[in-house]
Amino acid sequence: MRAGILHSVEEAVRAAQALQEETALAFIENSAREISQCFQNKGKLLIAGNGGSLCDAMHFAEELTGQFRRPRQALPAIALADPGHLSCVSNDMGFSSVFSRAVEALGREGDLFIAMTTSGNSENIIAAVKTARLRGLKTIGFLGKTGGKMCGMCDLEWIVSGFPFSDRVQEAHMAAIHIIIEQVEHDLFDSKPLSLSGALQY
Repeated sequence: MRAGILHSVEEAVRAAQALQEETALAFIENSAREISQCFQNKGKLLIAGNGGSLCDAMHFAEELTGQFRRPRQALPAIALADPGHLSCVSNDMGFSSVFSRAVEALGREGDLFIAMTTSGNSENIIAAVKTARLRGLKTIGFLGKTGGKMCGMCDLEWIVSGFPFSDRVQEAHMAAIHIIIEQVEHDLFDSKPLSLSGALQY
């Protein structure tokens, strides 16, 4: 058992080290910049994923609507995780439409859609990216393995490669999410005095 645990720890460390690669650093920097600009322009984030990636999407959103490292104004982010919507659309239109339908309902030009899929082949995420682009939303993709069918579809994307299973990919994604949120808070609030009304107006 100990050997297996050590192997998994070494894989987890290798997943974290992927964040040091130039492609990862550029993705984090550019994503933080795009998200900050979206908020400054009174836009919102829509975030989607399946399974563990949906849990990561919810985590991403709550760090923004709540707070991360400092008291500040709430930031508008929605994880596309409403069970009523998911079950309705899945039952009536098919599971491949659950996220694209939500983007159609909630997305507006100037918003930003964040897609999370460790395979890059989730049909419902691919459909949502296509809908987002048609509606004038910018898109960011957190991908894994080879990037799958989604490779090249998003305005910004990061592929965590070299891992056969989703868990290590999701660990790297979540670390990047936390760093992105840290940078967004810094960009929007660290140079401004704290106030109850907040620095941004919606």
